[in-house]
Amino acid sequence: MNARHQPGLLTRLADGFEHTGFAVLLLVAGLAKGAVPRHPRRALGRLFEQLHVHLVKSLLVVSVVGAFMGMILALQTGEELRRYGAEGQLASIVAASMAREMGPFIAAIILSATVGAAIAAELGTMRVSEEIDALELMNIDPVGFLVAPRIQALGLAAVLLTVLVNVIGVIGGAVVAKAQYGISYLDFFEGARNALAGPWLLGVLSKDLYSGLTKAFVFGLIIGALSCAAGLRAKGGALGVGRAVRSSVVAAVVATLVVGYVITWIFWVVLA
Repeated sequence: MNARHQPGLLTRLADGFEHTGFAVLLLVAGLAKGAVPRHPRRALGRLFEQLHVHLVKSLLVVSVVGAFMGMILALQTGEELRRYGAEGQLASIVAASMAREMGPFIAAIILSATVGAAIAAELGTMRVSEEIDALELMNIDPVGFLVAPRIQALGLAAVLLTVLVNVIGVIGGAVVAKAQYGISYLDFFEGARNALAGPWLLGVLSKDLYSGLTKAFVFGLIIGALSCAAGLRAKGGALGVGRAVRSSVVAAVVATLVVGYVITWIFWVVLA
């Protein structure tokens, strides 16, 4: 493509703001219509169908990445702690890091690259093939029928996958701690449990856990909204669908990092 035909910086910025605004409106509309569906039983069925698809697609890769992230974290941190003879703190650091930050971010990045991309491709194909226009002609609301269950399912899937990442990450860290530093599994898991103890929310979750799970839920909603928005705005045939997939992944990853910082600041600075 000739350089003079490429969109300028201001045009790209304007398109980015327009896409962000559309995604925010889509998120609000999807949550509203998902909370009060016209046909509750059908809506619940679509929600569980999407949740099943999202979890099945992500379980294996999330498990592998979570295990190795916990092992890498334990290895890197353990080497530094060994210099000061503080290997006993390894379990606390691994558990807190996974629960607060690593677990939600790993789940969000994987969902962005797998499920989010698939949603953008699916809805983008429906848009360019005029299937969404056909739904509107049949008086079927695309937001309630297509968007709401996907956004809700991604929010729930992100929370469940974060729990899985946290558990597997701590187990991976325990394996490295035992092999490299001679820390028994019992001592490691006891240290991890103590690190995640209190202050509690409703006597169930510690702040490390509920802050991370809140972050994961918000990440899931954002990924769902951005992916659906990219798919619904696709145009230009197969090439347009490819652009929608790419933009959805990029936008979801960037939004995850930015919103993650804001949520961390709120929980650990404002509400400290």
